[in-house]
Amino acid sequence: MSSTPTHCPYCALQCATTLHPVARPGAVEVRPRDFPTNKGGLCRKGWTAPDVLTVPDRLTTPLIRNAAGELVETSWDTALDFVASRIQSVQEAHGRDAVAVFGGGGLTNEKAYALGKFARVALKTANVDYNGRFCMSSAAAATNRAFGIDRGLPFPLADLGGAGAILLVGSNIAETMPPAVAHLHGARDAGRLLVVDPRRSATAALTDDGGIHLQPTPGTDLALVLALTHVVLQEGLADTAFLAERVDDPDLLIRSTASWWPERAERVTGVPAATIRRAARELAAAAPVHGGAGAFILTGRGAEQHSKGTDTVTACINLALALGLPGRLGSGYGCITGQGNGQGGREHGQKADQLPGYRSISDPAARAHLMRVWGVDDLPGPGKSAVELINSLGTAGGPKALMVHGSNLLVSAPHLSSVRERLASLDLLVVADVVPSETALLADVVFPVTQWAEEDGTMTSLEGRVLRRRAAVAPPGEVRSDLAVFAGLAERLGSEGFSTDPGEVFEELRRASAGGRADYSGITWERLDAGEALFWPVPGEGHPGTPRLFADGFPTAGGRAHVVAVDHRPVADDLNAGAPIYLVTGRLLQHYQSGAQTRRVPELADAEPEVFAEIHPRVAAQLGIGDGRPVRLRTARGSMVLPARVTTDVRPDTVFVPFHFGGVEAVNELTNDALDPVSGMPEFKACAVEVTAAAVPAAGVSA
Repeated sequence: MSSTPTHCPYCALQCATTLHPVARPGAVEVRPRDFPTNKGGLCRKGWTAPDVLTVPDRLTTPLIRNAAGELVETSWDTALDFVASRIQSVQEAHGRDAVAVFGGGGLTNEKAYALGKFARVALKTANVDYNGRFCMSSAAAATNRAFGIDRGLPFPLADLGGAGAILLVGSNIAETMPPAVAHLHGARDAGRLLVVDPRRSATAALTDDGGIHLQPTPGTDLALVLALTHVVLQEGLADTAFLAERVDDPDLLIRSTASWWPERAERVTGVPAATIRRAARELAAAAPVHGGAGAFILTGRGAEQHSKGTDTVTACINLALALGLPGRLGSGYGCITGQGNGQGGREHGQKADQLPGYRSISDPAARAHLMRVWGVDDLPGPGKSAVELINSLGTAGGPKALMVHGSNLLVSAPHLSSVRERLASLDLLVVADVVPSETALLADVVFPVTQWAEEDGTMTSLEGRVLRRRAAVAPPGEVRSDLAVFAGLAERLGSEGFSTDPGEVFEELRRASAGGRADYSGITWERLDAGEALFWPVPGEGHPGTPRLFADGFPTAGGRAHVVAVDHRPVADDLNAGAPIYLVTGRLLQHYQSGAQTRRVPELADAEPEVFAEIHPRVAAQLGIGDGRPVRLRTARGSMVLPARVTTDVRPDTVFVPFHFGGVEAVNELTNDALDPVSGMPEFKACAVEVTAAAVPAAGVSA
């Protein structure tokens, strides 16, 4: 077998790699390729990605739960027949919406598209959503209402390299996508890397040799950004010509930030007023209006995974507008997409309110277009967002059956005790996965499906660039693609038009997306294979793609960016006498998402084998505990015991716990499922917690 060019299976940086054959069946060796995003680099996860292909507990045969409650091997026909029969029974008894589908941001564009089509055409259910609701929904909602379009980075990532200043709000790219750090060199060299994070994360530490780490109280990013904007506007640092020409209501921007002077923000955020002023002035100095090299404002999950995440991103966009950054070459606002296909995964129909091409499911013209492509005479309307969908499972009027593809809900969703109850209440739970994840082990039927090096398809990176994924090895055992699951079930349910060939599915996706905001109609596998860099929209085969948006205007009704007034409010579960510390969650360099893959890689598991709680030395002294000793964390939703990691990297009012671990080590047992009213994003990132010394010596003991 010759070498195969493809991309890393993990984050949305989608580092370019080449896979090379090795002697063991199903195994490959990975080597990085030089590419604009990763510049020939790979992180530790990328280097060890091939190990997941051959893990000892890889799922290779369909499983079905027998009368004794055990998952046992079965044939594909038996599993598909059983699931189709149960779906029909559930829908006959309770209606079409009694069956729900839950997808994932790691699915290829082809599989994400087929999942949405399967839900709406074969199942005819409105209840379809995906785990991107936990990641990108707040940024998507904010950019849609401000700019009329949602593409994580509306410019190539490489543009960051020439910037004179970069403001990162709630993003720890040094651990989540390490090769991306190479693109921060311009701002770092200028001493203008500005990082907003309540922890001294690996990214915040990059400011040690020049730059500013703004370390706010958890849940106060919005107040901090309002104050930065206040300084820009009140000190005459704004791009007034840009505001007059390209923004719909500059006066609203001024009025909405007028009361957020830095001294007020200091009382709310804990960030000194002098630091706020300095950061605003440094950012403004790099803006084009002041002759600077360019400036970028970037947000990540730390700012977005709140019940006010949409408003926090909106405040960041408003700051960017005040400085005249969006649509300027070498400047702008962008959201750093997390999951491998977090961008493409939300464009083509697995989101409750969207149809392929990033069309609204409530738009009559969009519905008519998709009905023509799919050959149907009706489509269901919008369904419930992810947490609302999960909370409705098994309830009166809620879904009685759930199909899960590419998601591990029993680690990644908030308030896990509630999630566990809802999944247990279902008449049917079907999970398609590559390993026996925590969610798969609860299922009635498990379908073994292909993973990255075993399949062809496309992914869309954080910068809106469509990339080719290529199969390098044959899947083991009886493993099939998710496309085969959709096609097999659709046939049994009496629905036609579901191909198992990813190339054919992509051709249909092109037609379905044509004319939409995320228009892929001009993208072909042949163009991608020839090495063309195609950023959507690409509305025709002769079109070169659109690496940079907004140069000539915004795709809004009047062509101007829309100002939305926002204001700070406390976290939904704020501090109280019984819970006087904030719990925040986040990622580790060694692990990815729910950890279902990376916890099975020995090198990564050995480096970070268990969950822990970072606590400040002052808190440790008050509790009378040392490093490695057990502490109990208790929130309104549950409690857990885990070892303390004593460090000054966290604030005294903050405890940090990584979320990659399952079972009794899953911190999402404690997190809050309060939702952002606009995006449906749950508030993972901040809640009140009681911290006490624990007598139990072992880590991860549930209580």
